[in-house]
Amino acid sequence: MKNEWVSFIPFLVVIPIAIKTKQVLPGLFAGLLAGSYLLEPSLVGGLETMVRFLVEGLIDSNNIKILLFLYSFSGLIGMIKVSGGIRGFVEEASARIHTKQQALILTYFSTIGTFAAPSFRFVTIAPIMRALLKKVKMSTQELGFVIETTATPIIVLIPIATAFVGYMTSIVDIAVKNEQINADPYRLFIQSIPFNFFSIVMILLGIYLSFFHHSKSTQNSDPNQIGKEPDSEDDDWHNCDPAVSSELPSKPWNLLVPLFLVVTLTLVLTWWDGYKKEKGFIGAFIKADVMDAMLISLLLTSIFTFLFLRLQKMKTSDLLNSFIAGGNELMSVIILLAIVWGLASVTENLGFSSFVTNHAGWIPASVVVPLVFLFGGVLSYFIGSAWGTWGIFMPLGVTLAHSADIYLPLVIGAVFASGTFGALASPLSDDTNTIARILNLSVMEYARYKLKPALIAAVITAVLYGASVFFW
Repeated sequence: MKNEWVSFIPFLVVIPIAIKTKQVLPGLFAGLLAGSYLLEPSLVGGLETMVRFLVEGLIDSNNIKILLFLYSFSGLIGMIKVSGGIRGFVEEASARIHTKQQALILTYFSTIGTFAAPSFRFVTIAPIMRALLKKVKMSTQELGFVIETTATPIIVLIPIATAFVGYMTSIVDIAVKNEQINADPYRLFIQSIPFNFFSIVMILLGIYLSFFHHSKSTQNSDPNQIGKEPDSEDDDWHNCDPAVSSELPSKPWNLLVPLFLVVTLTLVLTWWDGYKKEKGFIGAFIKADVMDAMLISLLLTSIFTFLFLRLQKMKTSDLLNSFIAGGNELMSVIILLAIVWGLASVTENLGFSSFVTNHAGWIPASVVVPLVFLFGGVLSYFIGSAWGTWGIFMPLGVTLAHSADIYLPLVIGAVFASGTFGALASPLSDDTNTIARILNLSVMEYARYKLKPALIAAVITAVLYGASVFFW
């Protein structure tokens, strides 16, 4: 298309609507619709174009695998919840923890088994901490912040068996295809992990706050600030989330066995898939189709978990309903992905990549990466969605990196870092609201408490990105 500048119009539609509505889906849908009508400016033609791009994205074989992975992953967690696996884990852990140090060590080490998704981390760890508030001499806000630094900032750095992996790889895939870059998206994701500076800084800050910082707020007698053991039935930690309800059985193995199995199978099948192409141990992992291995591992684990729970006399209908209910919790993410795929196709057909390549030469390469992080961070804060931010900014970031000849994993890491900032700092994010609900905190007060350390980490991150372009 000759007037390639119009390719920016969908993004100019997406961002203000997302900020105004505080929801990413309406903005993305409006941007997709606007782009479709720019391509086919007729009453029916725009809608037909939008439907065509949506269908093309959904029928792509790699995209179908990602959707299956996301739905099955959430479905497996649904079965674990209803079987009492999470409640049992919380019961056992809280009975064995007697000091603040033990509680904090458990918080960090439990990441090994509960890194599937932030919400999964929260419903397994936060109730334990709520049950131990009297022993853990920290303000409740500080405690929530420590828990959060072991969730999204860590999970986005884990390359296998998380709810994020499929989505993050898909977003990278969209961006590199738009630029016609011949690169494996999963490998680019792996290479970008060391450059997610915000996550790394926040993890280090969380460790400092956990083990070396002594907050003055622990001297405060305000029950909203100082951890105290629940003293009424209404404050019972069993009431903080349905996954730990006292009506569920208490069976920790229903959590531990499926998680051990899915991680082990993922590693074994990934190695085996690569081994058929490359005989060396390390080379096998490099050559493997990790997305296929993760999907097969997840499906095998889901089947095993279903049979394992049936042997415990759980009803088939209950297990199926919990699997479907769990999978449906990620339907908003699946819809988000479908619209992101469509929007990427629309903007590419409008000439987005060509326009940026031809007109972005005046931007100094030294500021591209920090600007991508800062603008993405601002957007993610106002919409409260890491996933939405990644979907909007990844194509732009990769296009700018390609045109300015910047090391691609560095920019990809910056985009992922920007979304992570919003997930942690925004009062609209699921992370903030889930922790506040479980720990019985005011959402806005808790968000204000987190904002200062998050901004400090963001400034450090921007400086690191500014310096990094001179080394990569």
